[in-house]
Amino acid sequence: MNPEQRATQEVGDLYVEHHQWLTGWIRKKLGCDESAADLTQDTFVRLLKKPSSFTCIGEARAFLSTIAKGLYIDHWRRRQVEQAWLESLALREEDYAPSAEHAASMIELLCELDAMIAKLPKKVANTLILSQIHGLTYREIAERLSVSERMIKRYMAQAMLQCVLLQSDL
Repeated sequence: MNPEQRATQEVGDLYVEHHQWLTGWIRKKLGCDESAADLTQDTFVRLLKKPSSFTCIGEARAFLSTIAKGLYIDHWRRRQVEQAWLESLALREEDYAPSAEHAASMIELLCELDAMIAKLPKKVANTLILSQIHGLTYREIAERLSVSERMIKRYMAQAMLQCVLLQSDL
C-alpha cells in the first residue's frame, strides 16, 4: 500500500471510529442536525487533504475538534455576513430579488472582505469601515480615532493595498 492509500485508509478508520462522536459534538454547539452533518463531513474532507497520524484516541479527537472548531467559526461568520446582507436588501426601497447565483457570489465576496478586514490592524479596519461604509471624511475619522489625518491616509493606503491584493486573488 502506497503512502497516499495508507493515509486514505487511516482517515477512513478515523471516520468510522469518530464520525458519530464528532457529529454529536458539533450538534451540541450548533443546535442543528443538518449543519452538524455538513461540518462533520467538511472536517473529514479537510483531514483527507492534510492527513495526519495519531498515537491515541484523545489525540485524534483533539485534532478533529480543532478542525471542526475552525469550520464552526467560519460557518457562523458566513451566517452573520449573509444575515447582514439580507437585512440590507430588505431596507432597499425598490423590490430587488437577486438571482440565486448572484446572491451566492455576493455572499462569497462579502465573506472574503470580512476575512480581509478581520486580518487588518484595528485602526486600519476602523478607518476603512468609517470611510467606505459610513462615508466619513478623513478629518472626522481622525477625530474619532484620536490620530492625525496623516495617519488616516496611511491607514487607508494599507487598507486599499489589502483590497487590491484580495481583488488580484479573485
